[in-house]
Order: sequence, then C-alpha cells, then structure tokens
Amino acid sequence: MSVRHHSLTTILTAFQPKRKPRRMTDKRFGKTIPSSRLRRLGHFGGLAAGIAGNVVAGGVRELASGKRPRMSELMLTPANAFKVTGKLAEMRGAAMKLGQLLSMDSGDFVPPELAEILARLRADAEPMTDAQLAKILVTQWGENWRGKLSAFDARPIAAASIGQVHRARSIDGRDLAVKIQYPLIANSIDSDVDNASMLLKASGLLPRHIDIKPLLAEAKMQLHDEADYVREAAYLARYAKALGDDARFVVPEILPEISTPTILAMTYVPGVAIEQLSMRPQEERDRAAHVLMDLVLRELFEFGVMQSDPNLANYRYDPGTGSIVLLDFGAARDVSPEIEQFYRQMLSAGLTGDQAKLRGALEDFGLIDDQMSAGHVNSVTRLFDMIIEPMLHQGAFDFGNNGLMHAIRDQGFALLNDRANWRLPPAELFFVQRKLGGMYHLAARLRARVDIGALLRIHLEKSS
Repeated sequence: MSVRHHSLTTILTAFQPKRKPRRMTDKRFGKTIPSSRLRRLGHFGGLAAGIAGNVVAGGVRELASGKRPRMSELMLTPANAFKVTGKLAEMRGAAMKLGQLLSMDSGDFVPPELAEILARLRADAEPMTDAQLAKILVTQWGENWRGKLSAFDARPIAAASIGQVHRARSIDGRDLAVKIQYPLIANSIDSDVDNASMLLKASGLLPRHIDIKPLLAEAKMQLHDEADYVREAAYLARYAKALGDDARFVVPEILPEISTPTILAMTYVPGVAIEQLSMRPQEERDRAAHVLMDLVLRELFEFGVMQSDPNLANYRYDPGTGSIVLLDFGAARDVSPEIEQFYRQMLSAGLTGDQAKLRGALEDFGLIDDQMSAGHVNSVTRLFDMIIEPMLHQGAFDFGNNGLMHAIRDQGFALLNDRANWRLPPAELFFVQRKLGGMYHLAARLRARVDIGALLRIHLEKSS
C-alpha cells in the first residue's frame, strides 16, 4: 500500500449534506465500489466480453494481413492487459489482491508477460466515494463518530485492495493512521478469487496445465485473514512484543477503544518510502538491507510468525533514526514447526554442501519424488542452489551487481513449463519463499551488500 502525504485539512465536516456532489469521473474523488456479488459478477462478465471482443478484432486484422495469429499472442495484448488490470483495480478486494499475489515483487513464479501486466496492480486503487466512507463510519462508530476524534482527513493517504488509510488525530492529540475496510469486501473474497482465477486461466494469462486450486484455497484463507482487522491487531501486538526494545524497528500502536473488525486505528509513524534509500550512501543502504534480512531469519527461526507480504509499501524508513517502520500485518501467519525444520535442513545442507541432505529435505517436503525425471530433479535442486547462493558467498553478497533475481525467475519459469514433472509447492512454502524473494528483490533495488551467510550461521546456531 503506497502512501501519499496530506495535511489534516479536512476537519470533521467532510460529509455535510449540503456539499456539492463530486464527479465520479474525477480520479481524485474515488469511485463507488461494487459491493453485491451480482454486481461484481457483472464486472467480470463485462471484462470477459471486452477481452473476447479484442481477441476477435485482433484475429481478423492478423488474418487480413496474411498472418496466422496465435491465441496467446491475441490474449496478451496491451489493450487486454489494460482491461484486466484496470477492472481488477477498480473492483478492489480479492479481485485486485489475487493479481498482486500472482505478480509478486520479483515475478519469479509467473511468465514475464503476466508479471509485467500485473505490476500495474501494485499501484494505488481508486478510493471509495465520500458517501460510502460516511456510511461505514456511521455503521462502525455510530452517528456521533466525530466525537471519537479531534480531526479526520477525508482524503485517504493510501488506497489498496482491502481498504484505504486516512490521517486523523485522537482526542488526546496523537497523530493516527486509520485503516478503513471497503464495504462488504470480505463477503466477496471467495467468489472474487474463483471468478478472477477462471478469467485469468481462460484468457491464457496462466499456463493451462497448472493446477492452482491448492494455491487459490490458500489465497482465500489469507485474504479472509487480511480482512479480519481484529486478527491483524493481535499480530501487530505479537510483533511489538517480539521486537521488544530493538531500536532498529518501529511498529504502530493500536488504539483498541476505536478499532473495530473493519476499522483499525493506530498511531501514525512518519517515514519515507523504503525505495528512497536507493539514493542514500552505500553504508546506509547496506545496513537497512542487513536489518531486514535479519528480521526474515528471526521470523523463521525465532518468532514463529512471519509477515508474508513483501510489498515494499509495508516498509518505511526514518532517515533521522535509521529505523525501519513495519506496517500492515494482515498477511502475518504462524510458521509451522515443519516449515521451520525444512528450512533448517535445507539451509544447513546448502552451507555444508551436503547434496544428499538437501535432496532429502526436498523429498520430505514433496518437491521432488521418484516419479520425476532426473533432469527435473536436477532443475529443482538447481533452483534451491540459486536461492541459497548469497548465503554461501564469502563476505557481503552484492545484490545490486548480480543477475541472481533474473536467474531465479528464469529457472522457476522453466520448471513451470515442464508439464510432465511439475509439482505445486506447499502453500506455506510458497509464502515463505515469497517473503525471502521479496527481501532479495529489495536488496537488489537498493544495490545493497549483505553478508547473509554470516547472519544465517548465527541464527542456525542460536536456534539449534
């Protein structure tokens, strides 16, 4: 969820009935979010019809010019890409979130064309209209909701798939960030995921041979978790306790007295986008990447809980203190003993060069088996070798001057295309890999150098 800064200029009078209606075509003022299942299904149907029309028109043009068009090429046109991502972003909710989950920041597990298309969904969504926002505030806080705050800015500073964030000020004068969930968005999750996945599959944007049902089931569960703000508040509290007085990190403080299942009120923590670190001195970039890599390993081997969404907007940076601000714990999930043991076994094998132990870990977790070809087994092993390559490097690994991320993406895509041998990884493994890959991607963006091997050895020794 990216953040834009606004001052608290709209003070508790944002919803006066005499106010002149805003034009819904003006992007600054948001669009009505379709909340009923029927209306949302209609959006999917209209999108499918629009794509089909583009395919037919494009096919006719290609045939008229003497070419024999391929269906995949007709599907993956800029016009269709714009239609798909634009409609999902307008609908918000699971429709948009599914695209974000598939795109991932590093694009390792989807075709490059699809990764590029879905990258649009990491931008801000359209905020909801004033009328929808007012209705939610009244429903959750009551008709006299203004008495709960001393100031409230009706213009959101961020709008994403599940909700939008507003600046506010508490009665006792604290600056707040108030996350407000879109209307009935939780009720549409299951149908949205089914409809969006069916549309993406039918449009040729996903390889047809891949059975993504287990991953979709996990996506539904995660989205329901993200829509549960009571759950998110509990995980935020767990992180605050786990981090203790570690000055390297800052997490917001929840205001339980004005938080509800669909409104999460917390202290506003200032900071700049984590990507802005790319303009800072090398030492500062290295330190920030080191701190975040250390956090991932602590999550895996110490905390027993991981914030599994590597979206860069979930991390802010305080240039004054050098602290990393951690935001959005909706995707936090417990790390099972089985997944912790798998990573311990795999990473220990990588550090010692024990290929038999590495293969045993991959077999135990169902990533390879006796039914696979020797070539595919070697390819899977090679992919994990790439993942742990920075950990084997002597000294600081230069993420900014290395083609590792592209190599991992290409290797992962090659495995997807091996239809006879492909296995869907366990969903829990997918989300841990997504977080680790996201941190690799951030380190590459920052052109950072991190001795992640030394960090790993420390954590393996501490937790053994």
